Amino acid sequence: MSGHSKWATTKHKKAGIDAKRSKLFAKLIKNIEVAARTGGGDLAGNPTLFDAVQKAKKSSVPNDNIDRAVKRGSGAEAGGVDYQGITYEGYAAAGVAVLIECLTDNKNRSAMEVRTAMTRNGGTMADPGSVSYLFSRKGVVVVPAAGHTEDDVLMAVLDAGAEEVRDLGDTFEVVSEPGDMVAVRTALQEAGIEYDSADMGFVPSVQVELDADGAAKVFKLIDALEDLDDVQNVYANYDVSDEVLETIDA
Repeated sequence: MSGHSKWATTKHKKAGIDAKRSKLFAKLIKNIEVAARTGGGDLAGNPTLFDAVQKAKKSSVPNDNIDRAVKRGSGAEAGGVDYQGITYEGYAAAGVAVLIECLTDNKNRSAMEVRTAMTRNGGTMADPGSVSYLFSRKGVVVVPAAGHTEDDVLMAVLDAGAEEVRDLGDTFEVVSEPGDMVAVRTALQEAGIEYDSADMGFVPSVQVELDADGAAKVFKLIDALEDLDDVQNVYANYDVSDEVLETIDA
């Protein structure tokens, strides 16, 4: 996951405001609708919705779009869609394990699109359970590095249940058990440290070190998967050095 975060950060810096923004907005809105349907439309009483809304705001999704998504999801406004979550498993180049999380109103469509993206970009599908055991469900809070040191972040979250603080260059990732994530982000807020996002995610227990060729192939596959409308998150157990990233950027 850390390698993937590095790559996502690099792409964001290079691309700025790009053509994928509308797709990103749609995925963030979908997350809000699902969170509101599951736990209600009250942000104070629904931490998952609160985090989904915060992430959307950080990504500049208009407030009107956010408000309508909350109302649709909670049933206060008509037009909500019954999205279902489904996770696919597979392998990328160099034996890298891949987990693909989808939110969809048509599982057959999602399965076909994911399978096509995998096979066209050097990946293979795997049976349920054959990849997921390599990952653990964790709370992940992303903190911008500007103005803060790793020690600042660590001291703020140490007593809130944080397991690890990872330095990714432009950001820090604070990893915790899922049940401790709200306490972690609250501790950051109380310490005056802003965070970019707070999500449940999958963290790999073992990582595969990639060279430039392998990394390019894995990134191409992840890009193809993330470009699918039904795909919300892609996790992969690779690690890429800063030197390899610089080679790919060049």
